[in-house]
Amino acid sequence: MTKQIDIDDELYRYIASHTQHIGESASAILRRLLGFQQAIVPATPAPTNPTRTIFDVMSKADLAGQRSIVARFLYILSMLHRCHAQQFERVLQITGRDRKYFATVERELEEAGTSTNPKQIPDSDYYVVTNNNTTRKKMMLTQVALELGYNQTQAERIRDLL
Repeated sequence: MTKQIDIDDELYRYIASHTQHIGESASAILRRLLGFQQAIVPATPAPTNPTRTIFDVMSKADLAGQRSIVARFLYILSMLHRCHAQQFERVLQITGRDRKYFATVERELEEAGTSTNPKQIPDSDYYVVTNNNTTRKKMMLTQVALELGYNQTQAERIRDLL
């Protein structure tokens, strides 16, 4: 049985700062911090899709360590590539009205528009334009997630990491 409590912003930030992985519940964090045993949870069946997702590999601490929107954007794309390297080429289909967003050659993006500011996605052979506003970057993340097989709800969660 679970109960709901209200906490102030300072306490919430403290609890959130001790998150060890995406999706860790406040109860799990508090149990760990207070030295309580983990709650016994009934066994759940193994997932039918063994593919790793970004939620399995991305650390909240690493994400929080990215100090700029561009750094966070590149980090999220890097984690998506890490999980879906075989399918990642699908991002090459994602374009704007007049601009390519992704390429495997930096020059391709430089020639696709003015001030594209292409950056290499860490640990990948892909480049992405980075001079778009935050709203456009969020839209791009949503499209990438959908191309890689995430459902709409998951894609929105990924978008909201930015």
